[in-house]
Amino acid sequence: MRLLQTALAVLALPVMAALVVTGGRAIKGHESTIAVDQIDPDALADSGTETPPEEPATSAIPAPAAPQPPAHSRAIDPEVVAPPALSDNELERVEPRAPLSDLALAGPPKPPKTKMPGDWNGTKLFQPVAIAAGLIESKGYAVAVSGVDVVKADETCADEGKSWACGARARTAFRAFLRGRAVACTVPPEGGRDTISAECHISNQDVGQWLVENGWARAAQGGPYVEAENKARTARKGIFGSAPKLDGLPALPAASGPAPVAPDSILPADGGDVTPPTDQPAPAQ
Repeated sequence: MRLLQTALAVLALPVMAALVVTGGRAIKGHESTIAVDQIDPDALADSGTETPPEEPATSAIPAPAAPQPPAHSRAIDPEVVAPPALSDNELERVEPRAPLSDLALAGPPKPPKTKMPGDWNGTKLFQPVAIAAGLIESKGYAVAVSGVDVVKADETCADEGKSWACGARARTAFRAFLRGRAVACTVPPEGGRDTISAECHISNQDVGQWLVENGWARAAQGGPYVEAENKARTARKGIFGSAPKLDGLPALPAASGPAPVAPDSILPADGGDVTPPTDQPAPAQ
Protein backbone atom coordinates (compact mmCIF):
# COMPACT_ATOMS: atom_id res chain seq x y z
CA MET A 1 0.00 0.00 0.00
CA ARG A 2 2.76 2.37 0.89
CA LEU A 3 4.60 1.55 -2.32
CA LEU A 4 1.51 2.46 -4.32
CA GLN A 5 1.17 5.84 -2.60
CA THR A 6 4.80 6.64 -3.12
CA ALA A 7 4.57 5.79 -6.81
CA LEU A 8 1.52 8.01 -7.31
CA ALA A 9 3.23 10.92 -5.57
CA VAL A 10 6.28 10.58 -7.79
CA LEU A 11 4.13 10.55 -10.92
CA ALA A 12 2.08 13.58 -9.74
CA LEU A 13 5.11 15.87 -9.43
CA PRO A 14 5.87 16.09 -13.21
CA VAL A 15 2.21 16.62 -13.98
CA MET A 16 1.99 19.57 -11.53
CA ALA A 17 5.16 21.10 -12.93
CA ALA A 18 3.81 20.87 -16.47
CA LEU A 19 0.58 22.59 -15.42
CA VAL A 20 2.49 25.44 -13.74
CA VAL A 21 4.64 26.06 -16.83
CA THR A 22 1.64 25.96 -19.14
CA GLY A 23 -0.28 28.44 -16.97
CA GLY A 24 2.65 30.86 -16.82
CA ARG A 25 3.00 30.92 -20.60
CA ALA A 26 -0.71 31.62 -20.97
CA ILE A 27 -0.49 34.56 -18.58
CA LYS A 28 2.56 36.04 -20.33
CA GLY A 29 0.83 35.80 -23.67
CA HIS A 30 -1.88 38.17 -22.48
CA GLU A 31 0.58 40.91 -21.26
CA SER A 32 0.89 43.86 -23.67
CA THR A 33 3.98 45.48 -22.12
CA ILE A 34 7.24 43.79 -21.23
CA ALA A 35 9.69 45.62 -18.94
CA VAL A 36 13.25 45.86 -20.14
CA ASP A 37 14.62 44.44 -16.91
CA GLN A 38 12.47 41.28 -17.31
CA ILE A 39 13.91 40.34 -20.71
CA ASP A 40 16.34 37.46 -20.45
CA PRO A 41 19.21 37.84 -22.93
CA ASP A 42 19.77 34.06 -23.13
CA ALA A 43 16.15 33.51 -24.05
CA LEU A 44 16.40 36.10 -26.84
CA ALA A 45 19.51 34.44 -28.20
CA ASP A 46 17.76 31.05 -28.31
CA SER A 47 14.73 32.53 -30.07
CA GLY A 48 16.83 34.46 -32.66
CA THR A 49 15.65 37.95 -31.55
CA GLU A 50 18.22 40.78 -31.58
CA THR A 51 19.21 42.25 -28.20
CA PRO A 52 18.10 45.94 -27.84
CA PRO A 53 20.93 48.39 -27.23
CA GLU A 54 21.49 49.30 -23.62
CA GLU A 55 20.64 52.92 -22.65
CA PRO A 56 22.94 54.87 -20.31
CA ALA A 57 21.88 55.13 -16.67
CA THR A 58 21.65 58.96 -16.88
CA SER A 59 19.27 59.01 -19.82
CA ALA A 60 16.29 59.44 -17.48
CA ILE A 61 17.69 62.71 -15.95
CA PRO A 62 16.24 65.71 -17.81
CA ALA A 63 18.70 68.16 -19.35
CA PRO A 64 19.06 71.46 -17.44
CA ALA A 65 17.14 74.41 -18.82
CA ALA A 66 19.04 77.24 -20.41
CA PRO A 67 19.56 80.23 -17.98
CA GLN A 68 17.21 83.13 -18.57
CA PRO A 69 18.64 86.67 -18.62
CA PRO A 70 17.66 88.74 -15.51
CA ALA A 71 14.78 91.15 -15.94
CA HIS A 72 15.55 94.83 -15.30
CA SER A 73 13.03 97.40 -14.05
CA ARG A 74 14.63 100.10 -16.17
CA ALA A 75 16.92 100.24 -19.12
CA ILE A 76 20.56 100.60 -18.18
CA ASP A 77 23.79 100.70 -20.08
CA PRO A 78 25.86 97.58 -19.23
CA GLU A 79 29.04 99.53 -19.91
CA VAL A 80 28.21 102.34 -17.46
CA VAL A 81 27.94 101.88 -13.70
CA ALA A 82 25.80 104.98 -13.12
CA PRO A 83 22.25 105.21 -14.46
CA PRO A 84 21.88 106.90 -17.81
CA ALA A 85 21.49 110.67 -17.77
CA LEU A 86 18.00 112.07 -18.16
CA SER A 87 17.09 115.39 -19.62
CA ASP A 88 15.33 118.05 -17.55
CA ASN A 89 12.27 117.82 -19.75
CA GLU A 90 11.59 114.28 -18.54
CA LEU A 91 11.50 115.28 -14.83
CA GLU A 92 8.55 116.96 -13.13
CA ARG A 93 8.50 118.25 -9.55
CA VAL A 94 5.25 117.57 -7.70
CA GLU A 95 4.01 118.52 -4.24
CA PRO A 96 4.40 115.89 -1.50
CA ARG A 97 1.27 114.02 -0.59
CA ALA A 98 -0.53 114.68 2.64
CA PRO A 99 0.31 112.37 5.59
CA LEU A 100 -1.96 109.40 6.04
CA SER A 101 -2.48 110.19 9.73
CA ASP A 102 -1.37 112.57 12.46
CA LEU A 103 1.20 110.04 13.65
CA ALA A 104 3.22 110.72 10.53
CA LEU A 105 3.70 114.30 11.71
CA ALA A 106 5.52 113.22 14.89
CA GLY A 107 9.14 114.32 14.99
CA PRO A 108 11.92 115.11 17.40
CA PRO A 109 11.04 117.59 20.15
CA LYS A 110 11.69 121.20 19.25
CA PRO A 111 13.79 123.41 21.50
CA PRO A 112 11.76 125.68 23.79
CA LYS A 113 10.98 129.03 22.27
CA THR A 114 12.36 132.01 24.12
CA LYS A 115 9.57 134.40 24.98
CA MET A 116 10.01 138.02 24.03
CA PRO A 117 8.66 140.90 26.15
CA GLY A 118 5.57 141.13 23.96
CA ASP A 119 4.79 137.45 24.64
CA TRP A 120 5.02 137.61 28.45
CA ASN A 121 1.43 137.00 29.53
CA GLY A 122 2.19 136.63 33.22
CA THR A 123 4.52 134.61 35.42
CA LYS A 124 3.11 133.40 38.73
CA LEU A 125 5.15 134.38 41.76
CA PHE A 126 4.36 132.14 44.71
CA GLN A 127 4.69 133.21 48.35
CA PRO A 128 5.48 136.86 47.57
CA VAL A 129 7.04 139.06 50.23
CA ALA A 130 6.26 142.79 50.36
CA ILE A 131 9.55 144.64 50.94
CA ALA A 132 7.70 147.93 50.66
CA ALA A 133 4.33 149.17 49.44
CA GLY A 134 4.63 148.42 45.69
CA LEU A 135 7.80 146.26 45.82
CA ILE A 136 7.59 142.44 45.75
CA GLU A 137 10.25 139.75 46.05
CA SER A 138 9.60 136.09 45.26
CA LYS A 139 11.81 133.17 44.14
CA GLY A 140 14.61 135.27 42.70
CA TYR A 141 12.39 138.05 41.35
CA ALA A 142 12.34 141.67 42.49
CA VAL A 143 9.28 143.35 40.96
CA ALA A 144 8.23 146.98 41.32
CA VAL A 145 4.54 147.37 40.48
CA SER A 146 4.38 149.56 37.40
CA GLY A 147 2.34 152.76 37.43
CA VAL A 148 3.03 153.54 41.11
CA ASP A 149 5.77 155.20 43.12
CA VAL A 150 7.02 152.74 45.72
CA VAL A 151 6.58 153.99 49.30
CA LYS A 152 9.76 153.12 51.18
CA ALA A 153 9.43 151.34 54.49
CA ASP A 154 11.28 154.10 56.40
CA GLU A 155 9.26 156.98 54.92
CA THR A 156 7.44 159.30 57.33
CA CYS A 157 4.42 161.52 56.80
CA ALA A 158 3.31 164.69 58.64
CA ASP A 159 -0.17 165.26 60.05
CA GLU A 160 -0.98 168.47 61.95
CA GLY A 161 2.66 168.93 62.78
CA LYS A 162 3.09 165.35 63.93
CA SER A 163 5.28 162.86 62.11
CA TRP A 164 4.24 159.22 61.80
CA ALA A 165 5.73 156.14 60.08
CA CYS A 166 3.46 156.00 57.04
CA GLY A 167 5.94 153.82 55.07
CA ALA A 168 5.88 151.00 57.61
CA ARG A 169 2.07 151.29 57.85
CA ALA A 170 1.74 151.06 54.06
CA ARG A 171 4.02 147.99 53.95
CA THR A 172 1.95 146.28 56.64
CA ALA A 173 -1.27 146.95 54.72
CA PHE A 174 0.29 145.62 51.50
CA ARG A 175 1.44 142.42 53.25
CA ALA A 176 -2.07 141.89 54.60
CA PHE A 177 -3.42 142.31 51.06
CA LEU A 178 -1.04 139.70 49.60
CA ARG A 179 -1.55 137.14 52.40
CA GLY A 180 0.82 134.69 50.69
CA ARG A 181 -1.32 134.50 47.53
CA ALA A 182 0.29 133.92 44.12
CA VAL A 183 0.85 137.12 42.14
CA ALA A 184 0.94 137.04 38.33
CA CYS A 185 3.35 139.63 36.91
CA THR A 186 4.44 140.27 33.32
CA VAL A 187 8.06 139.30 33.90
CA PRO A 188 10.35 136.96 31.91
CA PRO A 189 10.25 133.26 32.81
CA GLU A 190 13.76 133.46 34.32
CA GLY A 191 14.40 135.69 37.29
CA GLY A 192 17.24 138.16 37.55
CA ARG A 193 19.11 140.31 40.03
CA ASP A 194 17.74 143.62 38.75
CA THR A 195 14.40 145.03 39.81
CA ILE A 196 11.80 144.70 37.06
CA SER A 197 8.90 147.11 36.68
CA ALA A 198 5.84 145.10 35.63
CA GLU A 199 2.08 144.95 35.89
CA CYS A 200 0.84 142.53 38.55
CA HIS A 201 -2.53 140.94 39.22
CA ILE A 202 -4.06 138.71 41.84
CA SER A 203 -6.78 136.85 40.01
CA ASN A 204 -8.61 139.66 38.16
CA GLN A 205 -7.60 142.43 40.58
CA ASP A 206 -4.96 144.97 39.57
CA VAL A 207 -2.37 145.28 42.35
CA GLY A 208 -1.32 148.81 41.34
CA GLN A 209 -4.91 149.98 41.24
CA TRP A 210 -5.52 148.61 44.75
CA LEU A 211 -2.42 150.31 46.19
CA VAL A 212 -3.26 153.77 44.81
CA GLU A 213 -7.01 153.80 45.39
CA ASN A 214 -6.48 152.81 49.05
CA GLY A 215 -3.82 155.46 49.53
CA TRP A 216 -0.86 153.11 50.16
CA ALA A 217 1.12 154.32 47.13
CA ARG A 218 1.34 157.38 44.89
CA ALA A 219 0.53 157.24 41.19
CA ALA A 220 3.40 157.69 38.75
CA GLN A 221 3.25 160.81 36.62
CA GLY A 222 1.40 160.09 33.39
CA GLY A 223 0.44 156.62 34.64
CA PRO A 224 -2.98 154.99 34.60
CA TYR A 225 -3.67 155.60 38.32
CA VAL A 226 -3.57 159.42 38.52
CA GLU A 227 -7.33 159.70 38.93
CA ALA A 228 -7.33 157.01 41.62
CA GLU A 229 -4.72 159.01 43.60
CA ASN A 230 -6.83 162.17 43.41
CA LYS A 231 -9.79 160.30 44.88
CA ALA A 232 -7.61 158.84 47.66
CA ARG A 233 -6.27 162.30 48.54
CA THR A 234 -9.77 163.70 48.67
CA ALA A 235 -10.92 160.86 50.92
CA ARG A 236 -7.72 161.16 53.02
CA LYS A 237 -6.93 157.46 52.75
CA GLY A 238 -3.72 155.72 53.65
CA ILE A 239 -0.63 157.91 53.61
CA PHE A 240 -2.75 160.93 52.67
CA GLY A 241 -4.79 160.69 55.87
CA SER A 242 -4.13 161.40 59.51
CA ALA A 243 -1.82 159.47 61.75
CA PRO A 244 -3.34 156.34 63.26
CA LYS A 245 -4.74 156.80 66.75
CA LEU A 246 -2.97 154.82 69.41
CA ASP A 247 -5.39 155.63 72.23
CA GLY A 248 -6.65 152.08 72.51
CA LEU A 249 -3.18 150.62 73.02
CA PRO A 250 -1.88 150.03 76.56
CA ALA A 251 0.48 152.70 77.85
CA LEU A 252 4.16 151.96 78.08
CA PRO A 253 5.52 151.35 81.59
CA ALA A 254 7.00 154.46 83.24
CA ALA A 255 10.76 154.68 83.36
CA SER A 256 12.16 154.08 86.87
CA GLY A 257 15.45 155.18 88.42
CA PRO A 258 18.75 153.80 87.34
CA ALA A 259 19.16 150.11 87.95
CA PRO A 260 21.64 149.13 90.64
CA VAL A 261 24.99 148.08 89.36
CA ALA A 262 26.20 144.71 90.57
CA PRO A 263 29.60 144.80 92.26
CA ASP A 264 32.49 143.26 90.46
CA SER A 265 33.49 141.20 93.55
CA ILE A 266 31.96 140.32 96.90
CA LEU A 267 35.34 140.56 98.60
CA PRO A 268 36.26 143.77 100.39
CA ALA A 269 38.63 146.06 98.64
CA ASP A 270 41.22 146.02 101.50
CA GLY A 271 41.46 142.21 101.49
CA GLY A 272 40.27 141.82 105.14
CA ASP A 273 38.26 139.00 106.60
CA VAL A 274 34.79 138.45 105.32
CA THR A 275 32.16 138.54 108.05
CA PRO A 276 29.10 136.38 107.37
CA PRO A 277 25.67 137.97 107.69
CA THR A 278 24.25 137.98 111.19
CA ASP A 279 20.94 136.55 110.11
CA GLN A 280 22.57 133.33 108.88
CA PRO A 281 23.89 130.56 111.18
CA ALA A 282 27.56 129.81 111.25
CA PRO A 283 28.64 126.79 109.28
CA ALA A 284 28.75 123.54 111.28
CA GLN A 285 32.17 122.30 112.35
